Amino acid sequence: MSVPKSKLAVPMDAFRQSYPFTLADLPYSYDALEPSIDKKTLQLHHREHHATYVKKLNEALAKHGELHRMTLADLLRDPEKVPAEIRTAVKNNGGGHLNHDFFWSAMTPEPTPPQGALAEALAKNFGSVDEFRQKFSEVAVRHFASGWVALALDHATRKLEILDLKDHEVLKPGEKTGLLILDVWEHAYYLKYQNRRPEFIKGFWQVVNWAYANERLAAGVGSF
Repeated sequence: MSVPKSKLAVPMDAFRQSYPFTLADLPYSYDALEPSIDKKTLQLHHREHHATYVKKLNEALAKHGELHRMTLADLLRDPEKVPAEIRTAVKNNGGGHLNHDFFWSAMTPEPTPPQGALAEALAKNFGSVDEFRQKFSEVAVRHFASGWVALALDHATRKLEILDLKDHEVLKPGEKTGLLILDVWEHAYYLKYQNRRPEFIKGFWQVVNWAYANERLAAGVGSF
């Protein structure tokens, strides 16, 4: 499903969106992450795959006016509040919308090394930044089938952790703050890398938005 540019919304954290949900434009051009993430893959991924999750999420909620004021965070935080007949659709498509929105922000064409509190936290929790990258990459390579791998701050333990998320599973709103996320669904890399996921993961490290992760860490610490 192609989405005309005129229908793309101003970028907004998907967590705060409510019905009707919208597809935000990317914070960079489609060729900005070359050669790590190629233009054609990014176009298809954003304007076809991500757009479809938004469309199907809106379709699932269209006839349920009682849910229209709930944010995406509210819907995913407490699935039992969602009627059983649309619960799976909301979970899958809402999770797809949220994780993709997170993924686009987790990359940048102008990366800088991890600094400050983030660098300190990575060293404290994983030994060093390089050791974190190695452990995260290992989880991403081993992930079976479709899903995501995320770096998150756990609010209860105040520790950083690497989480392996199946399909469009999300980080639990209010319990964890995501700092980085990597899409390991095949549609994220197959045009350029085919079945060579390890090469895609290496490319991801070349465009990681460490400044964004640092901001997310500060926000997460401030939420206690």
